Amino acid sequence: MSATNRTVTDYLKRLLDKQDVERLKKQLEPDFAEAALRLPRNHHLKPELIERRWAIVAKPEAKADLLDAFALEHSEVFAHNIENFIGTVKLPVGLAGPIRINGLFAKGDYFLPLATTEAALVLSYHRGCNLLTAAGGATTLLLSESVSRAPGFAFENLIDVGEFLRWAAPLQPKFKELAEATTRFGKLLDMHFTVEGNHVYLRLDYLTGDAAGQNMVTIATEAVVDYITEHCPIPIKYSFLEANLSGDKKASSQSFMGVRGKKVSAEVVIAKDLLEKTLHTTPERMVDYWRMSSVGGILSGTIGIQGHYANGLAALYISCGQDAACISESAVGITRFELKEDGSLYAAVTLPNLIVGTVGGGTDLPSQKACLDIMGLAGSGHARAFAEVCAGLALAGELSIVGALCAGQFSRAHERLARDK
Repeated sequence: MSATNRTVTDYLKRLLDKQDVERLKKQLEPDFAEAALRLPRNHHLKPELIERRWAIVAKPEAKADLLDAFALEHSEVFAHNIENFIGTVKLPVGLAGPIRINGLFAKGDYFLPLATTEAALVLSYHRGCNLLTAAGGATTLLLSESVSRAPGFAFENLIDVGEFLRWAAPLQPKFKELAEATTRFGKLLDMHFTVEGNHVYLRLDYLTGDAAGQNMVTIATEAVVDYITEHCPIPIKYSFLEANLSGDKKASSQSFMGVRGKKVSAEVVIAKDLLEKTLHTTPERMVDYWRMSSVGGILSGTIGIQGHYANGLAALYISCGQDAACISESAVGITRFELKEDGSLYAAVTLPNLIVGTVGGGTDLPSQKACLDIMGLAGSGHARAFAEVCAGLALAGELSIVGALCAGQFSRAHERLARDK
């Protein structure tokens, strides 16, 4: 995170152009004055508390936009999804598709609701979806799934670490019993020990049914940690429920090489004439771009090689009540293009970190459930299919954006759709 001397010098010059150093130093000092206004200590969702919060904010124009009739009518529904409630934010939702998915769990044509403020995004994915459908659809395979939580334990020395491992390793059946007693749907699959000096990280991997499962695995793991701290014969100096080894809400090499959430691969073969007709470029040029962009990704140090998974996944996650912060790990993977002997294009994506669910979280909120209903994927029994649809969406987006770059349409599309006329 270094900066060149020129960058630092230019920044300081701009900063001090109209202010002196003493004034800036004074501005940066801690301010211990009591805050003039405070929110009510009660964070619950009650009409009188909502009004008290708005009275403190004192922005009637903002209140009119955020606390509209929909927000008031459904406010009780949000009780388990938000604290200090003041209203709802409305985002435009567009449809892309249909996208044809030929998967282990998803089979059929799906219209995809995408919530975004970025012009050109929906039309780009729409074009990619139509191309996949015309090519016979994307073949998708859910390859693996698990959600992890990784508590950490500190001991006096490596000898104690060894004793702890000897005690804990045979206890997986007991840990499984304790964890699964906290949930109807969660299943403890496996556990992994990582030793660093006198620290031990215990990564627990779970199946979470049709829920994304972040809260589920946290509660289940707490039961295991409580048992360890109470019964471990080796003195534990301290421990934490999550010691940052799970990869939760961050791109990590560990999750990239394994799985966190659902790992899905999707592929398609597109005939040369169909590609030229739809994307106005050739398979050869698409492969040229993929080769150059792969090297560019390596040079920049990215985890994985892909164009813009985050665009489509974020739009679908927001519209369908997923945890939007999980895009930080979900938008990781590999895109690959190859030229086949007959001149057609082979395209594939693999995403190892899709944290998605069709129950729990925000999936039961009115607008979000409606978006899942559009796809026929609301409720129990659909999480694996939803993950395969996510992979198909990512493949559609990769084809469309690379096609636009190869055909020289990338900038023109954004200018035409995003600029005011």
